[in-house]
Amino acid sequence: MAEVATGQEKQPESAEQTKKRIWAIVGASSGNLVEWFDFYVYSFCSLYFAHIFFPAGDTTTQLVQTAGVFAAGFLMRPIGGWLFGYIADKHGRKTSMLISVCMMCFGSLVIACLPGYATLGIWAPILLLLARLFQGLSVGGEYGTSATYMSEVAVEGRKGFYASFQYVTLIGGQLMALLTVVVLQHILSDEDLRSWGWRIPFAIGAALAIVALYLRRSLNETSDDKTRAHKDAGSLRGLWKHRRAFIMVLGFTAGGSLSFYTFTTYMQKYLVNTSGMDAKTASGLMTAALFVFMLVQPLIGALSDKIGRRSSMLIFGGFAALLTVPILTVLQSVNSTWIAFALVMLALLITSFYTSISGILKAEMFPPEVRALGVGLSYAVANAIFGGSAEYVALSLKAAGNETSFFWYVSVMGAVAFLVSLMLHRRGKGIKL
Repeated sequence: MAEVATGQEKQPESAEQTKKRIWAIVGASSGNLVEWFDFYVYSFCSLYFAHIFFPAGDTTTQLVQTAGVFAAGFLMRPIGGWLFGYIADKHGRKTSMLISVCMMCFGSLVIACLPGYATLGIWAPILLLLARLFQGLSVGGEYGTSATYMSEVAVEGRKGFYASFQYVTLIGGQLMALLTVVVLQHILSDEDLRSWGWRIPFAIGAALAIVALYLRRSLNETSDDKTRAHKDAGSLRGLWKHRRAFIMVLGFTAGGSLSFYTFTTYMQKYLVNTSGMDAKTASGLMTAALFVFMLVQPLIGALSDKIGRRSSMLIFGGFAALLTVPILTVLQSVNSTWIAFALVMLALLITSFYTSISGILKAEMFPPEVRALGVGLSYAVANAIFGGSAEYVALSLKAAGNETSFFWYVSVMGAVAFLVSLMLHRRGKGIKL
């Protein structure tokens, strides 16, 4: 759908206005980076602290118990999406983002300082769980609020480019978490990491959150008094009036999140367990792939400003439906690391047509009074059900001897995203869909 004419020619933005806009994007996205750094540090460090909080049983049992705590944090996301969506729509985007990053800082600080089972007994794993639930709540609220803020602060005609930095920082947070652990592995002995070194990344995360809090305090609020005072502001009743948009977002987020988690967090395990690749080689390959994936987000986001959000989503959904099965099938028996890297990058490039614009697209589908709630809750629900379960479903089907069914599952959800995207032209006024 073409953009509606405003009746007057838009004046070019001054250098000072551009500077302020970029600073706002940096401030909003900095919290996103910290949130994902803190969230994934837990996963990467669990091998080193599992025995401290869960001393009973063998190593596998301990890791399963820490993974259960990780999953519990994931399941808190829909609640976070609702809670922080309400706060952002009713009390302001800035307020919501400040509370969110404070909660993540608190959760990381608790884990960094938390005594183990030997000192606190059963309270040690209970407090670990509570800290993770706190972090899960925070991450669940971060996406919708930051996506809403970045969509409202971005200049018309470059919204896709600016909003793409949400996934730049999301992927950057994962990479920072991974690299922090890798550096510590080279500096400290395995014994020191298991004893106290694992606490360092959590302390770093808490410190980074303080920096993000400082940056966010200087941000300007993008919602106005009229929007926040609206009778439907932040309410589920108000969101129900836009249930069609909500369902559409659920549809293409299901396919997008499943594809994202399949080719990022699960892919390293797939290369080792299915392709037979050496673990260190797979880690290096995925680190490089994620770095390139991060860099292409602004490029694809800028492209969406030219071709439209709907076209970008159709490209993602169409190619995900057609190429997922061939890519995963070839990767099963690939012998060349370079070919494997090329195939993974092809999959990530396809996924980029979703990730780079997902926040701005969702924000453009809801009115200001329920925008943060609509974006945050729909994303969190679809992400928890489809994205969060990707690894579990894949490994379960592999254990059952039916791994190829997972390939088709991801492909079908790509087709669902394509079909939902076909309806995007029916929505929107004054926005480029």
